[in-house]
Amino acid sequence: MLKLITTFWLRHIHPRLTTLIATIGIVGLASCLLILFIVAQLAEEVLEKEAFALDSSFLLWLHTFANPHLDTVMLFITKLGNPNTIVNVALVTLGILLWRRCQEEAIIFVITCLGAFILNTELKLFFSKVRPQLWELLITETSFSFPSGHALGSLVIYGFIGYELAIHYPKYAALIYTLAVILIAAIGLSRLYLGVHWPTDVIAGYGVGFLWLMLCITMLKLLKLRWVRRRESDQINR
Repeated sequence: MLKLITTFWLRHIHPRLTTLIATIGIVGLASCLLILFIVAQLAEEVLEKEAFALDSSFLLWLHTFANPHLDTVMLFITKLGNPNTIVNVALVTLGILLWRRCQEEAIIFVITCLGAFILNTELKLFFSKVRPQLWELLITETSFSFPSGHALGSLVIYGFIGYELAIHYPKYAALIYTLAVILIAAIGLSRLYLGVHWPTDVIAGYGVGFLWLMLCITMLKLLKLRWVRRRESDQINR
């Protein structure tokens, strides 16, 4: 029995695991596993209708900083994660990728966007968590709360764009990633400031978005590697 398990591991699991680690790295794989654990814990608590102790207290504390000027800023920031804005940004990005003949990137980007939309829609319906109503809100949201679609969508879309820009402009990679993180974090914070999401909604949205983005980037890397090997094979056969 042990011999059969060892043979199966060496023939089927180990080569794929080695390729996966080589593609995203040990740190990336460890980060994904940790985030998956956190998201699973949050999801379990939400399914059991458990209340998170820090959710209400953090939102009420954050609301103490509210003022008309900050309201205007946060309303603007949250619009950067609205579905209409995300769709327009995605269409422009796809157009640029097609114009530059980045076929692999365009294919994976479409999969990334569609997957993020499906994940957000289905997870909200599955958990059916009610949004907070702790004060008079500046905006009205009709969908369910968990996970945050703004957090999930912004991390996936802006994260993918940041990754692509960093690949094409490696000298500015640190700056690009920093700006992307600031933008994504600001969108999540705006949802908390406006009181339309619990903190755990935003954390879960970031977690699911990160896992999906990493999966899509891994697919992109493997697709590019496969096409490179195919071109090399064609050249050898010639």
